[in-house]
Amino acid sequence: QVQLAESGGGLVQAGGSLRLSCAASGRTFSNYAMGWFRQAPGKEREFVAAISGGGGSEYTADSVKGRFTLSRTNAKNSVSLQMNGLKPEDTAVYYCVARARAGWVPTRSKWFDYDYWGQGTQVTVSS
Repeated sequence: QVQLAESGGGLVQAGGSLRLSCAASGRTFSNYAMGWFRQAPGKEREFVAAISGGGGSEYTADSVKGRFTLSRTNAKNSVSLQMNGLKPEDTAVYYCVARARAGWVPTRSKWFDYDYWGQGTQVTVSS
């Protein structure tokens, strides 16, 4: 079982930056692909970014490419999402996810591709 805890959300003006962090439990963290999804009110969950267990492969949604950067530190069982150039349309609850199953490829971008979810952290971008 893996437990995920997000932090770092908040309120920011358009054009600003936030850094989300996700701390994971478990002793085999480097075996898990990790990622982030988001969900805005009235909308479906949306893939944001994901990274392989070793950190060598990453996939970022077109909607945030060039603005968001995902990284992981396996020694600390953590992943971070650096969000720059935030826009009002980035407003959502952001969820950290982990995949324990084998077979992850960078284009795994569906919610059912991931096995564990955090509780979420709110990001609000004002215009």
